[in-house]
Amino acid sequence: MVTSRWTAAPAQAAPSRRRGAVLERAILDAALDQLGTVGWNGLTMEGVAAGAQTGKAAVYRRWPSKEDLVADALRAGLPRLDAVPDLGSVREDLLVLCRTARDAMFSRPGFALRSIIHECDPSQAERFHALIFEGVVEPTVKVLHEVISRGIERGEVRPDAANGYVLDAIPAMMMYRSKMCTSEWNDRDLEEMVDQLMLPLLRPEAC
Repeated sequence: MVTSRWTAAPAQAAPSRRRGAVLERAILDAALDQLGTVGWNGLTMEGVAAGAQTGKAAVYRRWPSKEDLVADALRAGLPRLDAVPDLGSVREDLLVLCRTARDAMFSRPGFALRSIIHECDPSQAERFHALIFEGVVEPTVKVLHEVISRGIERGEVRPDAANGYVLDAIPAMMMYRSKMCTSEWNDRDLEEMVDQLMLPLLRPEAC
């Protein structure tokens, strides 16, 4: 029996079609990527579909508008800030909190969120106010309150320091310098903010 030197290449299995949660995750990830690269104004449903390697109809079936899609992408992608470990020092606790906030700001969802804050007009931004407050502002302020309260219990912090103005200081400073001064908040910048702004603000008068 004569056999041919040539053999047929094994057939390659067709790629499986993504469905359900897998496809939705790919679309949400693509939306975050688009926000981080082309911004809110440049994001299109067509671009998201291309990034997710799916059809535009698959995107519109799940999200009827750009606003709906972006809101869900942020909900799914924003990092969670639940707690800061008690390191026995308000300075060290604040540094951990600031590094965590910095890493969140410069993460993919962080870039996406900032594109919305900076580019949306007032009517568009209204759609995201509750999401930003519940997903970013409220958790940050809550953890900062816990850090300051621990400092009060240890006698490191003045008793009246857990107020709204003090709690706003770190988020406001980080957002302002990031936007206006293009600061990337390296570790030295964070240490200087804690040492030159927060500790004098928190320190008991007798110290």
